[in-house]
Amino acid sequence: MTLTIVAQITAKPGQEDLVRAELEKLVPITRAERGALQYDLHVDTENPGYFVFYENWESRDLWQTHMNAPHLAAYMEATDGAVDSFLLHEMSKIA
Repeated sequence: MTLTIVAQITAKPGQEDLVRAELEKLVPITRAERGALQYDLHVDTENPGYFVFYENWESRDLWQTHMNAPHLAAYMEATDGAVDSFLLHEMSKIA
């Protein structure tokens, strides 16, 4: 069963450009990962510090592999102290 992830990231004021640049780095690497069916990054049109990833994965196991990947660790290190909030939702399609 596929897994849908909705991740919401809010940058701290003044850190929007840094967070965006680091999030953008994740896109091509993650799209090439085994199990990544969709990995789309969005930014709010009125709030440049609010980002949403909409992701679809072949399985939760493959998504977990992604979450432990070196490029995710590098993102966490690069944005340490720059992110105000991070919310993650694991979702299943029902219709």
